[in-house]
Amino acid sequence: MRLALRSNAAKSGVLCVFLAVTPVAAGDPFSHRDDLSEKDRARIANVLSAPVAFEAPEPFEPMQGGAGTSTRRPNRDAFSHSNANLTFEEQHDFKVGNGLFKKLWTSSPSSTRASDGLGPLYNARSCQGCHLKDGRGRPPRQGDDAVSLFLRLSIPPQTEEQQLALAARKIQRVPEPVYGGQFQAFAVQGLPGEGRFDIGTEDIEVSMNGGQTAILQKPVYKIRDLGFGELHPDTMISPRVAPPMIGLGLLQAIHPGDIERLADPEDQDGDGVSGRISRVRDPGTDELTIGRFGWKASNPSIRAQTAGAFSGDIGISTPDRPDNYGDCTELQTECRAMPNGEQETLGVSEAPDPVMDLVTFYSENLAVPMRRDVDDPLVLKGKQVFYETGCAKCHQPKFVTGRNAANPAHRFQLIWPYTDLLLHDMGEGLADNRPAGDANGREWRTPPLWGVGLTETVNNHTRFLHDGRARNLLEAVLWHGGEAQAARDTVVAMPPEDRQALIRFLESL
Repeated sequence: MRLALRSNAAKSGVLCVFLAVTPVAAGDPFSHRDDLSEKDRARIANVLSAPVAFEAPEPFEPMQGGAGTSTRRPNRDAFSHSNANLTFEEQHDFKVGNGLFKKLWTSSPSSTRASDGLGPLYNARSCQGCHLKDGRGRPPRQGDDAVSLFLRLSIPPQTEEQQLALAARKIQRVPEPVYGGQFQAFAVQGLPGEGRFDIGTEDIEVSMNGGQTAILQKPVYKIRDLGFGELHPDTMISPRVAPPMIGLGLLQAIHPGDIERLADPEDQDGDGVSGRISRVRDPGTDELTIGRFGWKASNPSIRAQTAGAFSGDIGISTPDRPDNYGDCTELQTECRAMPNGEQETLGVSEAPDPVMDLVTFYSENLAVPMRRDVDDPLVLKGKQVFYETGCAKCHQPKFVTGRNAANPAHRFQLIWPYTDLLLHDMGEGLADNRPAGDANGREWRTPPLWGVGLTETVNNHTRFLHDGRARNLLEAVLWHGGEAQAARDTVVAMPPEDRQALIRFLESL
């Protein structure tokens, strides 16, 4: 039997991907997939089974983004290519969306009428400002302003109405009364920014087998120079770096049943891993659905994530978030008295459709780079260590996307994102102690690992985790706790050559 994993290859001229498989032994572990035939489900069960030997790569393992994988040379632009299986017309939309993603917004009023509306409070002037080269943000270097790292703000519920709204998932957190849901250091001319913050560090020494020692640096944040008065005394702060943009459309195309199948909130299998689904309201329908995007899986779709970033990061309104003042609160009266950029001739909001459509399309179709060195013996050894250590329990290696994905380019693709899109307790060391929706103060969504080995190539740094505290991949592993404590302790105890192989495998992704 053969399984064809294909998208719109026939009309885009890209060869379909075929996998030779053997019949599934028994049962139908993918009976939840309402988009597949019985025969397809049996074939997918075989394709997605864990490897039993590590002497060679699995079929099509280098094509970690399916038929859309970018096979171009891995340089600084490695995260900025379009899915390889887009049509000619879609390539045009992608390029226009790219221009809008890089667009620098200006304050109002401006002679560039289609580009004004910035702020009045903001973290960056463009999407690219945080997602530099479509890649990963980092903490500011000495003397730099914090652009690709910002602070989320919230307070515990103060009223019964707020408690009920949280319980019903009508809101995901209660914003700080004056400063809102996000701390914004920058403002348009004539308005103070919300302030600045400093990052100190506390060293934590970790001794490992083989006489090796790692020094982890725990960040300590101190807000200063507040522009609008004191923060609420119960303010909770959570730092976030901008995540890479690759493969988002493919993550969106994962069948919800596959995510539900991996969830084990009560740890019924007793393996110590109890991933939970984040349930959020769909902004378009108000129905509960699965949150997939953001560090706490707070957004159900790329469009919702995009609208939130336009509003919170740049202060630009969209049809989905029509408030022209972004995160300016009602108590920031000076902010809400500033001019805005909405133009009657251009439609509702400062970034009306088709701007939102095009930026969303661009964000959905940034290609995943091709794997490198998949047949290197050290990489294969590291892959075996990855599985045997238990890393694959959360960093789920592969999926086959749904046949009914909105974009044909994302349909029925074998992909290797290394995430389950679930919330996991990562222990006290990584806790931000700030709930957001279904995620408590110790939980984070498993971040995808595809492309992680090209971070230095694209972004000239190797900072990882939600706040960029880890200075390399080994430090990122050593920060794991909670449900990942056993895997982390295994890494600490293993021979140095096994740790080296594990990191080499991660660098190949």
